Amino acid sequence: MRAADPGRIESIDKYRGLSIMLMVLANFLADVRSVPAWLAHAPDVGLTVIDLIAPFFIFAIGLTYGPSYRRRLSRDGLGRTWGHFLRRSLALIGIGAIISAGEVLVGENAGRLSWGVLQALGAASIVTLALISLAPWARAFAGLVLLGVYQVLLNWSWLPTVMSSGHGGLEGSLAWAAMLVLGTAIADLWHRRAERRSALLWTSLAALGAGAALAYFLPTLAPISKNRVSASYVLVSLGASGLLFACVSLLVDRFRLRAGFLSWWGANPLLLYVMHYLLLAPFVLPGIPRWHAEAPVPLVIAQAAFIVALLSLFAWLLARRGKRISL
Repeated sequence: MRAADPGRIESIDKYRGLSIMLMVLANFLADVRSVPAWLAHAPDVGLTVIDLIAPFFIFAIGLTYGPSYRRRLSRDGLGRTWGHFLRRSLALIGIGAIISAGEVLVGENAGRLSWGVLQALGAASIVTLALISLAPWARAFAGLVLLGVYQVLLNWSWLPTVMSSGHGGLEGSLAWAAMLVLGTAIADLWHRRAERRSALLWTSLAALGAGAALAYFLPTLAPISKNRVSASYVLVSLGASGLLFACVSLLVDRFRLRAGFLSWWGANPLLLYVMHYLLLAPFVLPGIPRWHAEAPVPLVIAQAAFIVALLSLFAWLLARRGKRISL
């Protein structure tokens, strides 16, 4: 089932909206001490629900990367298409750097710029651009090679640097790139095959199983860890992302899921993500423990609901006016 705009797919919009909303909530809860362990990032080896949220959004980008590239290629030619994707990727890195600089100015990250999710995403997008013209099977193979090379380098010499950087730093971007490349291959199967749901289901289960087997049989060489962006983590989170999208797609296509607010969020994800940092300021900047970091659960829920409601209202106003702001 497609949205009013024939160029958009409603299940992708809703999945993307859900992903960005979860990212906003994860950032809000990052410093709240009352949240249970399963709603906090694993300190190193291990996996929690919150560790899967960034991959959810990366998979959402993978769902549209290939079709967007091919539409621009047929319309604008190779040079202009590459220029557009490179500018967009560099803009993501730049916006992420500005956000990181803002965090330093308010006393976060021990006075040094962090490598945030937008920087990792921009770097991953550049690597994906070099491979997106390959057939899905060749792209999947290239993604697995990238992931294998990264894991070898991680074990050989990169581990201290990766562990000391947010989202694995520049080195970790190689693993995020492998995740995005593999995601575009899975997405192309979903877009092209008549039995798209079964293709998505089986490829996602295969990725999930491969990651779990890697972590189980090689716990020393490839333990599951978001902090390391390990190969097992990439495969497990990729599979989980595909399964979540399969559920959203089923709810939209088979059961006519409405939940219009998810489509509102999905139409302008980057703008809402940047805006949420401004809404976090009144809760984080005062530095009053009982107001945020040590706030009681009812207050945390009320604050989170306020942020989501305000962003949803803004997203609705943009959707009502047909505004889509993207790079």
